[in-house]
Amino acid sequence: MDTEIRQKSGAQLLQYAPFSSCVDPRFWYKLSQLKLEKYKLSEESVNIDGFFSNVSTLGMGLRVSVDESSFERNSGIGHNLLPMRGTLMNKNTLDGFRDLDKKALLQEVGKELWKQIQNGQALENPTILNSFLLLTFADLKKYRFYFWFAFPALLHPSTPVYASSIHDIAEEMNPKQVASLGDAYSNIPAESPSKQFFIVTLLNDNCDIASLATFNEKVEEWRRNSATKFYLGFADPSQLEANPGWSLRNFIALIHHLWYPDLGDEVKVLCLRMEYGKGGSNVAKSICVTVQLSSLLAETPDFPGTIGWEKNLKGNMGPRMADLSSSLDPIRLAESAVSLNLQLMRWRLVPSLDLEKVEQTRCLLLGAGTLGCNIARCLLGWGVREITFVDSGKISFSNPVRQSLFVHEDCLEGGKNKAEAAARALQLIFPPVRSRGEALHIPMPGHPVSKAEEESLKSAVARLEELVASHDVVFLVMDSRESRWLPTLLGAVHQKLVITAALGFDSFLVMRHGLKTCSVDPGGDSPPLACYFCGDVVAPGNSMKARTLDQQCTVTRPGISMIAAAYAAELAVSVIQHPLGGGAPGISLEKFGEEDVGNEREADCVLGKVPHMIRGFLSAWHQLGPATPAFSQCTACSEKVIEAYKSEGLEFLLKVFESSAYLEELTGLKKLQEESFDAEVWVMDDTDDDETEDHDDLRGSVEDAASS
Repeated sequence: MDTEIRQKSGAQLLQYAPFSSCVDPRFWYKLSQLKLEKYKLSEESVNIDGFFSNVSTLGMGLRVSVDESSFERNSGIGHNLLPMRGTLMNKNTLDGFRDLDKKALLQEVGKELWKQIQNGQALENPTILNSFLLLTFADLKKYRFYFWFAFPALLHPSTPVYASSIHDIAEEMNPKQVASLGDAYSNIPAESPSKQFFIVTLLNDNCDIASLATFNEKVEEWRRNSATKFYLGFADPSQLEANPGWSLRNFIALIHHLWYPDLGDEVKVLCLRMEYGKGGSNVAKSICVTVQLSSLLAETPDFPGTIGWEKNLKGNMGPRMADLSSSLDPIRLAESAVSLNLQLMRWRLVPSLDLEKVEQTRCLLLGAGTLGCNIARCLLGWGVREITFVDSGKISFSNPVRQSLFVHEDCLEGGKNKAEAAARALQLIFPPVRSRGEALHIPMPGHPVSKAEEESLKSAVARLEELVASHDVVFLVMDSRESRWLPTLLGAVHQKLVITAALGFDSFLVMRHGLKTCSVDPGGDSPPLACYFCGDVVAPGNSMKARTLDQQCTVTRPGISMIAAAYAAELAVSVIQHPLGGGAPGISLEKFGEEDVGNEREADCVLGKVPHMIRGFLSAWHQLGPATPAFSQCTACSEKVIEAYKSEGLEFLLKVFESSAYLEELTGLKKLQEESFDAEVWVMDDTDDDETEDHDDLRGSVEDAASS
C-alpha cells in the first residue's frame, strides 16, 4: 500500500550505480614484492589506498583504481582524483581464500562503519563512508592473482528509499549560482574530507561549501534566513542521469540516523559531477536528488547489516583472477622468479638474511673454466647481479661437458673467448644480470717479459688492478698456481675479499685470504689469516714447463669441481653476511663439536660458521677445515712484498716475472732455506769427520730440490 501511494505521488525508487574495481598490473607486482619481503606468512589486514573521480571528462566513471602507489598511504594522488581508504587481506593459500567466510568479513567491516556513524566520527572524517575491502591470494609461482573487491554499504534504512525529484542542477540554480558552486568546490583540496561529502548553502548568487561537522551551525543559519537554500552534497562519480553513485547509500544512512527528523520530511542532495572544457572546470552536469525522509521508518538498529561484494565478469557473485604470466615483462618475471626462493628463506629459516647486500656485491672471477662457470651459476642463484669474468683462453671441444656455461657451438671456428662467452651465457640464463667478460692475460712470476711486451704488460697489470679495485669479491679459479700470485698481491693491497678454489684429481681446496682485520682466533690477539701462498717456502715459478699431456689438462673427478665451486660461492656469501664482512675471524671446523650441530646459525653469521678454508678428499669422503695464520715471509701478502709493489710498481713486477727467486731474496725465504739446510746437515752429521767431504754435494742437491 505504501509503495502504491508513493508511486501515485510521483516518487521514484532511488537506485544507485555501484562502484567497479580497476587494478593496474603494477599493483600485483608490488604486492608480490611485499609478500616476499615484508608480509611473508602474515595474513594481517593492511591499509591501502585507492582512488576514484567525479570528473566525467577523465572517463573513469565509477571505477575505483589501485596501483603500486596504493601501498604508500598518503603518497599523494593525481589532480582531480579522490582518495578512497581500503583494507587488503592477503591469504597464504588458495583454500584459505576460498574458505574464508566472506559474509562475516563484510559484516565486520560494516560494524566499524556503523559505529563511526553512531559516535559522530563520520562527521569529522566523512571519507570513511567511501571505503573498500580487497581479499586476495597471490600465486607467485604461476603469477596468478585471485581477488575480490567489496564496497561496503549499510542496509539502513531498512525500507526502500524514494526520491520525489531527480533533476539537472540547472533546474535548481541559475548559471551564476552554478558557477559559484563550481568555484567553491574547485578550491577544496582533494585530500580534504569536505571534497567528498559536504554542506552547501546558497544565498543569492553565492555558494558556500562547509564540512559536515558544521551541520548544526549551518542549519541554524538556514532557518534564520528564509532566503538561504540548504543542500547536502557529495562527489558523485556516476554519469547516469537518474542514478547517483554508490556513495549516496552510506550518506543517506548517516543522514537518516543523525539528522532525521531534524531536517524535515525531505532533504535535497547535490550529486556533484565535474567536467573540464575549454572554459575550465564546471559542475553543470550535476544533478539534484530530493530524498523523501518521511517515508522511511524511524529506526535505530544495533547494526543494520552490510552488502557490497562486487560481481565478477560473468555477472555472478564471485572472485576474479588476473593471470599475468603472459603479460608481464619477461625480464621482470625472471627477476621475481629468481628472488622467490631467496625471499622464502627469510620467511621462517633465516629472517635476518640480508639479500640486498648479496645482490649489490660485485664479483670478479679470474678464470672462466670449470670452476669459474659453476661458481657463476651458484652466485646467480644467490641473487648476485654483477659478475665479471677474466680469461684469455679459448673454448675447446673438451670444455662444454665440464664447463657449464658453454655449448658445442662455442667451440667452432677456433673457439670463442671463454670470458666473453661465459658472460653472454649468464645473460641468456638471466637477462637482468650485469655480466661482462674480458680477454686478459695475467702476468706470472717466472715468466719473463721481453722489452717489446712491456707496454702490453703494463696495460694488463693496470687493467687487472682496476678490476680488483672495482669489485667486492675476487675469485681465483685459474689453472696454474703462479697465475694466482699477482691477483693475490692486488687483493692484499686493496684489502679485498679473495676466495681461492683449487682442484686435485680427487681433492679440492677452498679458502678465503685473510685481511688485516681478520684473525685466526676470534677472541684473541692473533695474527691475520693466511693467503693461498702463506704455506709455501718457495716462490711460485713457471709450472708450465715440460708438462706432459695429462699435466697440461685439468684431470679431476668430474664432481670435484661442482663441490668446490659450491663451497667457494657459499663461503663468499657467508662472509658477506657476517657483521665484520671480510674481517670475520677464521673458525677451525675441527673445533666445531657435536654440541654445535643444529646451532650453527647461533654464531655471529646468520648462515652459520665462517671457516678459513675447506680441504676435501673425495677418495676418503672426508674434509678438513683448519684455520692457519699468515706467514710473515709470504711471497704474496707479506708487508715487504706489498711495500715493494707500492713503491716500485711495474719495476718490481718485472723483476718477479724475470725470476721468482727475487721474491725469495726479498722476503727472506732464501735465507730461511739455507738455515733449514744447515740445520738438516747438522742433524745428519753424527761424529764421523770423514763424511764432511760429502756435505757440499748434499747441500747442492737440497737447494736444487727446493728451487724445483
